[in-house]
Amino acid sequence: MTLTAEDISRLEQEGEIAADYLEALLDIADLDGDIDMDVEGGRASVSVIAAEDADAASGDLNRLVGREGEVLEALQELTRLAVHRETGERSRLMLDIAGFRAKRRQDLARLATEAVEQVKETGESVKMKAMTPFERKVVHDTVAESGLRSESEGEEPQRCVVVLPA
Repeated sequence: MTLTAEDISRLEQEGEIAADYLEALLDIADLDGDIDMDVEGGRASVSVIAAEDADAASGDLNRLVGREGEVLEALQELTRLAVHRETGERSRLMLDIAGFRAKRRQDLARLATEAVEQVKETGESVKMKAMTPFERKVVHDTVAESGLRSESEGEEPQRCVVVLPA
């Protein structure tokens, strides 16, 4: 996917709006965090990481991640809504907090690779556990890189990836 200068500018604007929204949220929650913005994979990417000078009394960013990323997912949707309110356009912004998504991406790539190896050994499909849209995308991308195919099946929130033989 090739992005034009206009696309990049629009995505950077989304990132700035999201950063302002998240900074206000961090202030309300009395949490210290640094915000990093980028454009990757054709979408704005915003990360909240622990501030270098954060003290223990400021709270823990992991509270904004929640169990299995549930709070993070909700915050991402709220941040996308804040961007939509300002721009009038739907956002595909990706939010990461305290490196949760980065670590999860690595874990999912490993699981997908294991499923690919199993399919190659047995010649039979492998159905993975239910995943969020973000998680399924990581698995689909990893499977595609291996040369195999994958499909999503089921209905939310039980939608899962099935890795198929070549």
